[in-house]
Amino acid sequence: MKSFRSRLAAAGIAAGFAAAMPLGAGAPALAETPADQLVIGTSLAQVLSLDPQQATEPKSQEVIANLYDRLVTVDTADGNKIKPQLAESWQVDDKGITFRLREATFASGNPVTAKDVVYSLVRLMKLNQSSSAYMKSAGYDADNIEKMVSAPDDRTFRIEMTDKVVPDALLYRLAYGVASVVDSEEVKGNATGDDYGNAWLRTNAAGSGPYTLARWRPNDIILMEANGDYWGGKPAMRRIIMRHAPESQAARLMLERGDIDIANALTASDVKTFENKPGFRIEEVKTGGFYVLSMNAGKEPLSKPEVREAIAYGIDYKGIADSIVGPYGRARNVPVPEDWQGAIPNPDWSFQPEKAKKLLADAGYPGGFSLTLKTIAQNPRVDMATAIQANLAQIGIKVSIQQGNGSDIVAAHRARNFDLLIPQASPLTPTALGALDNFTNNPDNRLEANNAGNFVWRSAWDIPELNSLREAANRERDDAKRAAMTKELQEKFVASKPAVLPLFERFEPIVVSARVAGYVGDPQQLTRLDKVTKAAE
Repeated sequence: MKSFRSRLAAAGIAAGFAAAMPLGAGAPALAETPADQLVIGTSLAQVLSLDPQQATEPKSQEVIANLYDRLVTVDTADGNKIKPQLAESWQVDDKGITFRLREATFASGNPVTAKDVVYSLVRLMKLNQSSSAYMKSAGYDADNIEKMVSAPDDRTFRIEMTDKVVPDALLYRLAYGVASVVDSEEVKGNATGDDYGNAWLRTNAAGSGPYTLARWRPNDIILMEANGDYWGGKPAMRRIIMRHAPESQAARLMLERGDIDIANALTASDVKTFENKPGFRIEEVKTGGFYVLSMNAGKEPLSKPEVREAIAYGIDYKGIADSIVGPYGRARNVPVPEDWQGAIPNPDWSFQPEKAKKLLADAGYPGGFSLTLKTIAQNPRVDMATAIQANLAQIGIKVSIQQGNGSDIVAAHRARNFDLLIPQASPLTPTALGALDNFTNNPDNRLEANNAGNFVWRSAWDIPELNSLREAANRERDDAKRAAMTKELQEKFVASKPAVLPLFERFEPIVVSARVAGYVGDPQQLTRLDKVTKAAE
């Protein structure tokens, strides 16, 4: 990364920043974006780190996907098939998976070797951040990882299987951003003590992807430059600029004027203004994930299932979907997208205030109680929170809303420091069982387990029966038996009055200028930009 930065032309960087100046009082009108630069207006509030073995926030993943490669990738346009990236091919046997790597180099000029793959996965588990949860649920941990991965030679990588998941489930995990391959020599050279280079890699990059990191100013700008030596060919776009544009109306105006090429943090109403509008198109990415109401089951009264059920009946899902969520999703209370194979029908959790009041009274709270709802100050979650506040007031629950930036709210969630909180969840794999994983996985609910990377643990919801059934389903190699167990798992989840209540299946509406071609949004936010082209004005 250092060597790349030294080659950047000062004039080129200055031009990029001029194109990416934030708008404000007295700011000059901006010209149409250059044909060789892609400018994205988005919210960077959740970009807390660019370390691929640490960051899991969606916008961080968008950046990481272009700075780094993984062994494999998931082609959502081809039925979620697993396809090569750094791995040219792989072979599955009874004990593990062996990968053959292509010839590639990192941005530093160092060759990509199997030792870098080993280092990256060991680093993921040894750092023991929340991002390691993906591999932990497959049976890997900081103690066993070094025995489970090996590099027989520079272009051969081997990972041994555990008895926790089937091979495809492991391959899907290796396609995620947390499994990105880092330049081990570059990272080791910038390590401080035993931090595995985390302090440095949070704000720098050491990847082999189609772009390299030129600048990141938090809540302002991320600038990436094309990697001319990329193994997949030089990207068409010379520069990618991600501008912090959290105010929807301002971002809409910027897109209309041509100051940005893509907007992906607009309100539902602003997205709607681009319907059938010449010069623009709306991409609706079905993420497979959910907007969730997390309830802290470690606190009364949320520890009582009847109270959680009352809240489930105290929310007007349809009304919120119609008036607020719009293109951002659809109402759904089972954590498997409704059109995925194996999904069960939705329960009858509609807005029924009288039923909700009775459930509260039966639980010992006829007069209701007060709670605080925390949310990241980002569309559409703030408006969701306000609507939920109004709904729950009708059943006697007084809710105060606390907005914050990504770091504040995520930290509170991981520390169990909340009553109610609105996070978003993604599927572990693009299957019904993979979608259930985040919602039914909590092997150790004790506070001292400190499993902050576990979505259910954060809500202190102890679910030994669900967890055991999930583990058994993941081990089952007979497709029919696994499908039956997946159905049972959904039914038991609903019956348990969940403390992690799915609200809306999550879509990602993206408004794109007609000048842009080849932009395909990824459900996991791992959107690659190296094939994007742009017409001149």
